Amino acid sequence: MKLDSKYFDAIRVKGKTSAKAKPRAPACAWEGCKEDGIYKAPLGRDFEGQYLNFCVDHVRQYNKSYNYFSGLNDDAIQKYLKDAMTGHRPTWAMGRNGSSQSTARSGRAGAGRPKDPFGLFGEDGAPRPESRRPKVRPLEKKAFENLDLEAGSSGETIRRRYKDLVKQLHPDANGGDRSQEDRLREVIQAYKLLKQAGLC
Repeated sequence: MKLDSKYFDAIRVKGKTSAKAKPRAPACAWEGCKEDGIYKAPLGRDFEGQYLNFCVDHVRQYNKSYNYFSGLNDDAIQKYLKDAMTGHRPTWAMGRNGSSQSTARSGRAGAGRPKDPFGLFGEDGAPRPESRRPKVRPLEKKAFENLDLEAGSSGETIRRRYKDLVKQLHPDANGGDRSQEDRLREVIQAYKLLKQAGLC
């Protein structure tokens, strides 16, 4: 059998054809340079997504002189930087597109106010004052007694009374006398309980 037969070449997996040449990189875009342009550099502000191919030396030189904002005045640059903070998406000032314009357009009174199905707000939109204080529980009543206050006292009164009692009962204020430590503990626990209950 002849190995160089035309029939034998036809059934070979790899024929006598030479290996395919590797794809060559584009030439450097710098005038007069014959190196491979394997590094991309942006073409400019108005040509987003388009690039020039340079060799390593010329891409460095191009990047040193590249200015994205060339040809823009200071106002346009400031506007661009401000828009960049929101990703160049449109934004509106708070309240501009809301109640006042929609009320004027619709002609209905109260069209700009949110609905109040539970009657939480008054006619002018301000919250209604609380009509009554919540009922004081037994532990909270005892805490008020430990602080020598009436049940239902205001938060400011509770805080002021707590500070005064701590200053009176603390051993440092009594010249080291520890006889009032139990009373001090009761005052501190009473204040913590009222604080956790949201009364001060």
